[in-house]
Amino acid sequence: MKYYIAKTTDYTFDKAVEKVTEELKKEGFGVLSEIDIHEKLKEKLNVDFRKYKILGACNPLKAYEALQAEDKIGTMLPCNVIVQELENGKAEVAAVNPIASMQAVENDALAGLAKEITQKLERVINAL
Repeated sequence: MKYYIAKTTDYTFDKAVEKVTEELKKEGFGVLSEIDIHEKLKEKLNVDFRKYKILGACNPLKAYEALQAEDKIGTMLPCNVIVQELENGKAEVAAVNPIASMQAVENDALAGLAKEITQKLERVINAL
């Protein structure tokens, strides 16, 4: 099982960030954080890296349910979604696969929730 769900789009990088944010909203997610890796690596290491953003996406209701089932699950929240520019000018969007990541947590109460969140993220990625 892959630890991510991914799709290469025909969108430019900026358009892919915009579109994935819109699709996340449709599935009940908000973007809590945005890390511009290109910018941070330039600032900290003075290196040029491709356009690459990490979006910290959270579905508040599902996060609450997960926290009720497992109090340390916050170490795995929010769900990370990345957008990266490819050499051909297209953009790839990838999201964590919650089923794969939750296998490390030995709590059966999270299995159904992980499946539900995975399905939501798959719909987001497939809609791009």
